[in-house]
Amino acid sequence: MPSPRLIVGLGNPGASYADHRHNLGFWFVDQLADELKITLTPQGKFHGSIGRYRELWLLEPSTYMNSSGRAVLALANFYKILPDEILIVHDDLDLQPGDIRLKHGGGHGGHNGLKDIQACLSTPDFWRLRLGIGHPGERSEVINYVLKAPRKEEQALIDRALDRCLLAWPQIAAGDYAAAQRVLHVRETEK
Repeated sequence: MPSPRLIVGLGNPGASYADHRHNLGFWFVDQLADELKITLTPQGKFHGSIGRYRELWLLEPSTYMNSSGRAVLALANFYKILPDEILIVHDDLDLQPGDIRLKHGGGHGGHNGLKDIQACLSTPDFWRLRLGIGHPGERSEVINYVLKAPRKEEQALIDRALDRCLLAWPQIAAGDYAAAQRVLHVRETEK
């Protein structure tokens, strides 16, 4: 598999959304930018904040979650980045806090950010780093749930998951997704 050339963290822009569960993608990209010692800078033509490390681009769309695809498509088209070279980092209701899954392709699972990216790229064949936030139990509560900060005990699990993502970063960066999955796909209870 090719190494990723574009890492996209999904979230909603602005301070009022910063600590929400829906912004886990932004949290990871911020931590990765710190690790790589790069700064994300707003770029209007790419509809988001971007940073570059060698041949790798980091992106946090400023389009709000439901229109994330516009930012991904703009940057991918400009730099001729193929879907296989894109890793989308996002929150996932179907995984418990602290659980992580790295996968290629598949459906959007009702995630509006993924849905828009698939529509804009005309393919689901990109990589996803799915970070668990748990489910509120009632479908009618989902919007309210994702637009709130995690509870203290959930935050601790999520923080450890983000640490594990950074630990797996060398394997992800090398395109060795199988090795990265061995680091990432460990349930918090197995540690």
